[in-house]
Amino acid sequence: FFQKNITPTMKISTTATLSILALATTCQSWSTPHTTAIRTRSSSVVSRSTALFSAAVEESAEATYADPSRYLSDHPNNNVPPHIAALVGKGLHTKPDHPIGIIRTKIQEYFASLPQDYTIYDAEDPIVTTQQCFDALRINPDHPGRSPSDTYYISDTTLLRTHTSAHQSEHLRSGADCFLCAGDVYRRDEIDSSHYPAFHQLEGVRLFPQEEMKGADGLLGKDWTSSPECKAIGEDLKSTLEGLMDTLFGETEKRWSEDYFPFTTPSYELEIMYQGEWLEVLGCGVVHEEVLDMADRGDRRGWAFGLGLERLCMILFSIPDIRLFWTEDERFHSQFKEGSITKFNSYSKYPPVFKDIAFWIPEGFVENDFFEMARGIAGDIVERMELIDEFTNPKKGKTSKCYRITYRSMDRSLTNEEVDALQDELRDSAGEDLGVEVR
Repeated sequence: FFQKNITPTMKISTTATLSILALATTCQSWSTPHTTAIRTRSSSVVSRSTALFSAAVEESAEATYADPSRYLSDHPNNNVPPHIAALVGKGLHTKPDHPIGIIRTKIQEYFASLPQDYTIYDAEDPIVTTQQCFDALRINPDHPGRSPSDTYYISDTTLLRTHTSAHQSEHLRSGADCFLCAGDVYRRDEIDSSHYPAFHQLEGVRLFPQEEMKGADGLLGKDWTSSPECKAIGEDLKSTLEGLMDTLFGETEKRWSEDYFPFTTPSYELEIMYQGEWLEVLGCGVVHEEVLDMADRGDRRGWAFGLGLERLCMILFSIPDIRLFWTEDERFHSQFKEGSITKFNSYSKYPPVFKDIAFWIPEGFVENDFFEMARGIAGDIVERMELIDEFTNPKKGKTSKCYRITYRSMDRSLTNEEVDALQDELRDSAGEDLGVEVR
């Protein structure tokens, strides 16, 4: 997971600010889906996929993946709610006139200009195994990202991918040396204008020719990471990604810092100067030798990176609310055209409705479970949930939390009556299902 749950705020103009999608979730990744050579839009590569925005395959995949029954079951470990199952298979990243599809295409066109041939994967099954999503990437069994409070499980061993990196090892194992992966990913998360339980990632991987790495044959650990060959890979990675940022944002100041991901070492984070502020844009690094070994590519070396597409779109198109990417409102979609980056013009100024809820929490209370419950009851009209008060009563030995919920529709004005009904349902459900004591 090259994206963290740290949500920076950046200025879009002198009158407005935009909270941008976090760079990665407590150490999860970047990756995946579906095949074609990036060099020619019309050609395809043999291997369970097709071309850049290839209609036949994309529509077939969407039809299969858009069946909610694939994700809903009576399995005791299944925690996929209907509102999440209904989002799968939308294929926003493959729509040429959707902001996510526009940015995805621009990234792919940049890589098409490079000397290497990059294969595109963009329509693979969002259901993956724990082996693919975690074990093959050195994510430990006790990592918080594997918790049911963070991840949507279909069974004890299958889940909705939490990052596109879940497909990285299978592509490496199939023999792919250079590829880009894009797709929808799913994670339980907080609720505000820059977080949503479904979003899109794109990652890239490049393995270097063996003859260029001969000097590092047999090197492991610090011997490898301190070698000239590892340094050369890191320099190529940084140069490639700096070029990508210049393509998307124009020439801009950049800075690198060291980071940590379990599947790369060394690992880096890239920031750019944008409208007077430093903005985190992606994570990357040299692929860990253990990841390559597990993918039967231990004889090769290379780099990988990952980024959030919504994150870039919210910046470049000035889109203030992540929920808008999923709307079917023509007032949104009519503003965008294939190949063009245009600033979004807001069409809705409907007023918010604020409601507070306070309760004593039981031992083991997890915020994400409460947030997910609210989404299941009120859907996308829940704009924000924030903790506004917390205290512990020393006599009772109990802790109380108070959340302020912002309800707002992008399509119409909400009535107090309908919001009260939703709030009452949330209070009842939290008491019954989460074991809280509503105050």
